[in-house]
Amino acid sequence: MPFGECTITLQDVAYQLGLPVDGHYVSGCLTDFHVYIEGGRPAWQRFQELLGVLPPADQIQKFAVNCTWFQETFGECPDGADEETVRRFARAYIIMLLGTQLFADKSSNRIHIRWLPFVARLEEMGGYSWRSVALAWLYRCMCQVANRHVVKLAGPLQLLQSWIFWRFPGFRPVGYDAFSWPLASRWSGYNPGVSEKGPRVQMARLRIDMLQARDFIWMPYSTPDVLQVVHPVWEIHRAMLTMGLEWGRSEITSLACPVTTRHFRRVRIG
Repeated sequence: MPFGECTITLQDVAYQLGLPVDGHYVSGCLTDFHVYIEGGRPAWQRFQELLGVLPPADQIQKFAVNCTWFQETFGECPDGADEETVRRFARAYIIMLLGTQLFADKSSNRIHIRWLPFVARLEEMGGYSWRSVALAWLYRCMCQVANRHVVKLAGPLQLLQSWIFWRFPGFRPVGYDAFSWPLASRWSGYNPGVSEKGPRVQMARLRIDMLQARDFIWMPYSTPDVLQVVHPVWEIHRAMLTMGLEWGRSEITSLACPVTTRHFRRVRIG
């Protein structure tokens, strides 16, 4: 920007999308992920085991499945479904969510099945640091689109758009003053027309060239109205160990998020 630099941080991902940062790291190979599937089984065999069905050959491109097949096959869980059926639909929904929202690619109509190893154990899904991997994926996508030969931007674009709207008031659409948790849901009804794309891009570029420091909000999450809607998940319990103390409890509020800290109180002896 004309007055300095700024970027999306883990704090932004936490407030905008409500994703956890603590937990196991999410890792894997983008090209040879099938080599690491549990038990060394073929990827599509594992797909059928976890989701109970295989897509037709014309719905598959390498290790990606057309979105329409996912939506038509797992659009709504049938009434009275048994536990295993519910788990299969839950796995399919999570794969669709990851493949179209957080980790979308430029195809925009296909979903990669690299997430099979994660949805295999639904109980552990919440134990991963999805916040950090979503941010890393966005950085990767933005680095790729910086190449002049790349014409499409992929990744968690709702995160990027919401970050822009929260940080740059001049770019916000009119009529979206109310908000709740997570903060990106504030713009859920925003859908600009394609016909306005050309003039809108030109106007945005002009605004960027004219930006000044006062046009950027450096601490958008410190206002009382934002802190009122912060989800309780951002209460963190941790121990601070010192000598000659006993367990106690205090409430500490930071600018980033409410933090519940377990601490020790000093004991008077004698």
